Amino acid sequence: MYVSNDPMKQFELQRIFEFGVAGVDLSFTNSALFMFVAVAAVSAVMWFGLRGDLVPTRMQSVAEVLVGAIRSTVRDVVGEDGMAFFPLVLTLFLFILFANFLGLFPYFFTTTSHLSVTLALGVLVFVIVVSVGIAKKGPLGFVGMFAPPGLPFYMVPFIWVIEFISFLLRPFTLGVRLFANMLAGHVMLKLFAGFVATLIGTGTALGALAIFPLLGVVAVVALEVLVKALQAYLFAVLTCIYLSEVVHDHH
Repeated sequence: MYVSNDPMKQFELQRIFEFGVAGVDLSFTNSALFMFVAVAAVSAVMWFGLRGDLVPTRMQSVAEVLVGAIRSTVRDVVGEDGMAFFPLVLTLFLFILFANFLGLFPYFFTTTSHLSVTLALGVLVFVIVVSVGIAKKGPLGFVGMFAPPGLPFYMVPFIWVIEFISFLLRPFTLGVRLFANMLAGHVMLKLFAGFVATLIGTGTALGALAIFPLLGVVAVVALEVLVKALQAYLFAVLTCIYLSEVVHDHH
């Protein structure tokens, strides 16, 4: 979050290293930097948290809880046949979780507050689901899954079109849901913090009223912690649901 009166300033991309190839801008930005930071943080937690020490540390306990939660989710939603996707779901969950939480630190950047990032994650899941579906069911079987069995023949085209459009919208809904929650939370937090700074900056008795927006900041931070964790887990659960539809022979 950046120190600025503009609540949208914190989402601006800033070039750290500028360079391009054949007219294509390949500059290294603050968003890319904090993606690397998120990956490094995940790697550190997993490395030090899963070493198997005789006396478990707090980091080991945290790592085991995170890994165990995703393992159980994959097993319950996708089934034993879907455990091959456990590394994928765990990686997505941990990256989003750490990227979300890094944004709570002052002067840090929330990469998941940009639609381009969250949409790319959604498209990644979509491509994997389509690939798995075609590999498991074949092209015709995959296309046929959009028409549930038992439908009257005259309803098949209508339902198929609706289901197919709904399927195509999945990467957008995945990306927009995460992006919107991260954006809204940080805007609210910045606005409350701005109220506190403005009231204190008056140098008058109005400064005493700063306690109210300050309490709002505390409440929003607490809510943001919950939302950030929930959104990361929801992304993982939806990924499991989409994989389950193509792994198993049910719609």
